[in-house]
Amino acid sequence: MLDLQEKIKAVVKLGNLLREFTSSYSADNKTETEMDPLFQKLEAALVLAGHKNGWFTADQVLFAFEVWGNCLEEKNVLAWLKPYEISGNRDQTVALILAGNIPLVGFHDLLAVILSGHKALVKLSSNDNVLLPALVDILDNMVPGMQDLIRFEEERLSSYDKVIATGSNNTSRYFEYYFSSKPHVIRKNRNSVALLTGNETKESLIALGQDVFQYYGLGCRSVSKIFVPEGYSFEILFEAFEKYRDLIEERKYHNNYDYNKAVYLMSEFPFLDNGFLLLKEDPGYASPIGTLFYEYYQDLKTIKTRLESDQDKIQCIVTGEVLPDAITFGNTQYPELSDYADGRDTVEFLLKT
Repeated sequence: MLDLQEKIKAVVKLGNLLREFTSSYSADNKTETEMDPLFQKLEAALVLAGHKNGWFTADQVLFAFEVWGNCLEEKNVLAWLKPYEISGNRDQTVALILAGNIPLVGFHDLLAVILSGHKALVKLSSNDNVLLPALVDILDNMVPGMQDLIRFEEERLSSYDKVIATGSNNTSRYFEYYFSSKPHVIRKNRNSVALLTGNETKESLIALGQDVFQYYGLGCRSVSKIFVPEGYSFEILFEAFEKYRDLIEERKYHNNYDYNKAVYLMSEFPFLDNGFLLLKEDPGYASPIGTLFYEYYQDLKTIKTRLESDQDKIQCIVTGEVLPDAITFGNTQYPELSDYADGRDTVEFLLKT
């Protein structure tokens, strides 16, 4: 079995390839990518993923490739693994039940498993069952033996020692019961929010737009709700979001926007509308596609306390205010390798169980 340094070599090589691919790929001019067989594998996966899942447009998949390419620079991989004592390989298999809401959403879990010395038994989501196998194939091409560490399973999972599963609040209850006899990490629904004061610059709000609109708002790190002070004027927000108006040209997004607008109109719910985004006052965190929830607050101290008490429902908090683990505007979709979903350190879990 490959040692840690050989595995690191493979993922760093993959990072180099992803950066080269995203910097040179163009659907209209493929002369550079056509010459490299690994580029051809990436392009084929990109195209097929889009055919199988309409949310996985070329732009969205390329963005995911770019983010992962940057994450997998050697200095980033080494810095991520430095705090852990990884002493060789383990004769253990980890079952991974992956989500499929955004491209490569389960890649971090897979990396954590193989770099911590385990083998992976992977149950892919039908929404994202092209990209990850393609990357694994490329990893094995770069460093033979990588594919031996990973097995994709379409049927019932069996013969595993630990479990990392991601699902909805409903499926998580089933997972907790079904995997109760094994060491496990079970993730539920979480959403991300932004806390605004009214003093944000237009540039900050434009950056917030990426937190809202990237991946069409489908990610757990996508901002689905904003908290604003009483009397807040949404004009500057709508003005800043104009940069993202072309989103309405995407058929699936447009259909969801139209549907939710019709529901709100028929239900006589008040809302604001700029032609491609609905703003609805709502106490919930999970807004539907094409909608951004908002809620007024009276003072910062109270809303900060509430956000801290609701941390089990929140993935990211975007703000210019001082808050624990707060993220600056425009950065939710650029996580580092040490940014663990739900704050649960999966590498530590894998090494200590």
